[in-house]
Amino acid sequence: MTVWLVGAGPGDPGLITVKGLERVRACDVIVYDRLVAPELVDEAPHDALRIERDRLEQDEVNELLVALGRRGDDVVRLKGGDPFLFGRGGEEALALADAGVPFEVIPGVSSLASVPGFAGIPVTHRGVASAVTAFAAHEVEGLDAEALAHTPGTLVAFMGLAGLERLAVRLIEHGRPAGTPAAVVSAGTTPDERVVTAPLGAIARAAEGLPTPALVVIGEVVALRASLRAVRRSAA
Repeated sequence: MTVWLVGAGPGDPGLITVKGLERVRACDVIVYDRLVAPELVDEAPHDALRIERDRLEQDEVNELLVALGRRGDDVVRLKGGDPFLFGRGGEEALALADAGVPFEVIPGVSSLASVPGFAGIPVTHRGVASAVTAFAAHEVEGLDAEALAHTPGTLVAFMGLAGLERLAVRLIEHGRPAGTPAAVVSAGTTPDERVVTAPLGAIARAAEGLPTPALVVIGEVVALRASLRAVRRSAA
């Protein structure tokens, strides 16, 4: 019996790893996030128990995984992106470790680079950006905006759409130029993907009405999208 903390990738069901898919196909129980592609949940055996996580608090998820693991089931905890990048996989792993329940982490393709990359935005690029900083932006006022404004390279904000206007204002107040290229990628890597680009000072207005999940990318690399998209279209 084992609990497998599996990354499902950024949205496209084809972006799960081979090892992750193998575990899904062999599990007794699958506990999955709402944003995981339904096609991946359907890969579980027909008699596997399916549990959607979103109706549960995090402590309840931890307790559930421990209980299922102790019962002797092979459990897949299927999480969007990568379990350890804003996926709270560390909390679940610690709960299992404290309870003495065997577990294994199967990394997933994170949205950090894959979502911008699929949209034609490389988060690093020679001569443009040699560093990338990822941060959770759901509590904008708690961010060290001064440090972020002066951080070189590309900024990638997870959970930043709701507070995007305030995020942009705070970064600009602390010295990030209002003309810095920025992008919002909604439903990245899926057929519903939508991408908007604008200067940092105007990105919130440009992104009005976009649905979550969405990733915010701020930096000069965003300006490469026009050229990369043109090449991709001509090769298609």
